[in-house]
Amino acid sequence: METHILVTGAPGNVGTEVVHELQRIGVPFRVGVHNVKTASERLGNNLEITHFDFLKPETYSATFKGIERMFLVRPPALSNVQRDIAPAIEAAVKAGVKQIVFLSIQGVENNRVVPHYKIEQLLLGSGVNYTFLRASFFMQNLSTTHRNEIHDHDEIALPVSHARTSFIDARDIAAVAAWVLTEAGHTNQKYTLTGAEALDYDQVASKLSATLHRTIRYTHPSIITFIRRQLALGQKLSYTLIMTALYTITRFGNAKTVTQDVERLLGRPPIGFDQFAEDYRNSWQPDAALDIAPEMQPSLRRATSTLDK
Repeated sequence: METHILVTGAPGNVGTEVVHELQRIGVPFRVGVHNVKTASERLGNNLEITHFDFLKPETYSATFKGIERMFLVRPPALSNVQRDIAPAIEAAVKAGVKQIVFLSIQGVENNRVVPHYKIEQLLLGSGVNYTFLRASFFMQNLSTTHRNEIHDHDEIALPVSHARTSFIDARDIAAVAAWVLTEAGHTNQKYTLTGAEALDYDQVASKLSATLHRTIRYTHPSIITFIRRQLALGQKLSYTLIMTALYTITRFGNAKTVTQDVERLLGRPPIGFDQFAEDYRNSWQPDAALDIAPEMQPSLRRATSTLDK
């Protein structure tokens, strides 16, 4: 079969899971990555992997050749949408891409500061068919981006106070992405993807404590304390400010809404936080590797088994 689907964002959290999901359902696809060697090591050598860099137009031709549908993830380091993202989108449309499934964020329509809003506007103005997956905060942020503070210090230090977040498992986002990429009827649609419940970080810490059999604390840092800590850890200022903006929105209660889009699209409930914590518990254990191997995710196979019917 010919390859008509392009996946970006691998080997990141969601991009990797989209790769796994498309493999599971047997759909051919191409993966556009910044570093082919690293991606091959993490994703496997049996994939069609091509070098794709938003900042290098010379990589566009091979990446978009024959592609009709594209899963788009914004690289975290790129925040100047018009300069860094727009040229690739224009090249994709010119090359014949008919649908772009964009991984956006929950509440983006009310937050014009974040790059995701500008990318949505870019796609709306491009004339291409779009599907916006406006996802809540990934559960996997806790096992990757914020892993070390849990693993090393038994704490969660995010500036959201007592606000609730309708966390979603990245595997559910991937399942939805694969579905809208391969089934008709999802063009020019906007889906808000959340889990089945909204939790505050005290509850998150309690659930992790129960899973890991040690006390995990939520420290309730201020916004200023959070920024200072991220910069001290070596994060870039631009990345830190974007992350702070997202958590500030959460602090005001804008991430607590729970939707039924995941269950409606997949025909099953979203993966719950307790199941996520159990599946990824090794990532927070002493001397554990950061990567979560597929064999450590049996619940994913159980949770998605209904899609085979």
